[in-house]
Amino acid sequence: MTTAADSPMTPSRSKPNRRRTLIRHVVVLIAAATLVYAFSLVHGQWSPMHRWNRAFGDAAVLLLALTMTLGAAPRLFRASAKWLPWRRELGIYSVVLAFVHTVIILDGWVEWDFLRLFGFEFHPVDLKYVMLQHGFGLANAIGILALGIGLVLLLTSSDRAVRFLGSNSWKAIQMTALVLWALVVLHTAYFLYVHFLSFHRATPDPSPLQFWFAGLVLLVFSLRSVAYVRTVRAKLSYRRAKEKTEDA
Repeated sequence: MTTAADSPMTPSRSKPNRRRTLIRHVVVLIAAATLVYAFSLVHGQWSPMHRWNRAFGDAAVLLLALTMTLGAAPRLFRASAKWLPWRRELGIYSVVLAFVHTVIILDGWVEWDFLRLFGFEFHPVDLKYVMLQHGFGLANAIGILALGIGLVLLLTSSDRAVRFLGSNSWKAIQMTALVLWALVVLHTAYFLYVHFLSFHRATPDPSPLQFWFAGLVLLVFSLRSVAYVRTVRAKLSYRRAKEKTEDA
């Protein structure tokens, strides 16, 4: 998973590259499992369903943030370019963790009642579904949309997909990673800061990750913004130099 603004991946079938790819998969998979366990400890005070859905969700967000950061970092720090190949595996396992996060919610929270997923509850008097949680429904709709984009990116995160789609089409699809990140931030922010605030039920203690999530989002936004500005300036400088050469 990458973006067209970042340097594209080029197909390769050599055995050394296959070995390096396998190593990256193993390392990222171990790191993902470690993150899930660590976040489960952070959320240990919650019920098992909320504990694990949050743990998988938090780990998915962190891996996606690393993916977005690595895409922009080489434009600011050339030495970081050697880490660019890791974006693909980080993106893949971010989506895998998000999928598990979704399944846990479907099974443990809304019990496969898809209307409940979008904020509806069955009213025992009116004998029909009524909208009770507008924010919950909207946030989950955003999350489902993000997961759909993530699955498309996952399915196209391979050298075979690059060859099949062609470079331009593949880049266009991968550009949706920016949309994915924005949707994930909105989805996560709702459940981290808003959902559990209510005047008619007990409000749990604020998540200890609220501050860290805000810092993470700010870091990714700042890094990508600075990288974008630097890229634009470099292109303008190149264009001006080219025009001066042609005029001379």
